[in-house]
Amino acid sequence: MTDLIAIVRDNWLLLLVGQYPNGPLGGLACTLILSILGIVLAFPLSVLVALARLSRWRLLNWPATALVYGARGIPLLLIILWVYFLVPVLIGRNVTGFTTMVCTLVIYESAFLAEVVRAGILALPSGQMEAARALGHGYLGAMWYVILPQALYNMLPSMLSQFVSTIKETTLGYVINVPELTFAASQINNQLLTKPFHVFFLLAVMYFILCWSLTQLAGWLERRIAAKRSGAGAARQVADAENAVISPIATDRPLATASTRQLP
Repeated sequence: MTDLIAIVRDNWLLLLVGQYPNGPLGGLACTLILSILGIVLAFPLSVLVALARLSRWRLLNWPATALVYGARGIPLLLIILWVYFLVPVLIGRNVTGFTTMVCTLVIYESAFLAEVVRAGILALPSGQMEAARALGHGYLGAMWYVILPQALYNMLPSMLSQFVSTIKETTLGYVINVPELTFAASQINNQLLTKPFHVFFLLAVMYFILCWSLTQLAGWLERRIAAKRSGAGAARQVADAENAVISPIATDRPLATASTRQLP
């Protein structure tokens, strides 16, 4: 225990921000920045891919399906290596490991988020689209103003869970020298040499605390959304019951009027 405390006391700054300000920003800060950039930049692409997957046009549906199944069926490490060697060839100059990792996460996470978005859209009642079209919206307008806001709200817990997965996936940036948290822990281990168990146990604890906290937040969001759904459902049932109250005036027989009475 004293060894763990000593490691934290002597290297807490390296674990948090890496060698910054004397070097590149790294450590936990780099891990969070990578994860946030990966999710934020992948989200617009994932929405487009999800809409393409829902499209009846094969010209849109087939490439989007190939991207989703391809990215989800290939190990992330291979995608990292492909991007690492392919991007410099395409743009004609070298790129940093940080840029490579961001590009990789955008491609990889867009495939997973696209399925989350697609599932959120399909989970909505079909009457939502019909009602939006009845109000005069086109397909894209109905998606933008009616369908996507509801679907994205319902998908918040799943997106937060995907963010947790992204945090763990950033550890693979170590192979291309991205100065994230695992890379910082490896630097500490190379300095100490005799305490690898202590260093990587401390690393595991840091990842566990971070991911567990975000998982609890996702669970709280899911319960809150479920409570709002049940409250809205109960209010709708009450409104339907009030509308279904039988009127005291009989409606099965026509009222006698001057035009329907027979003259003697």
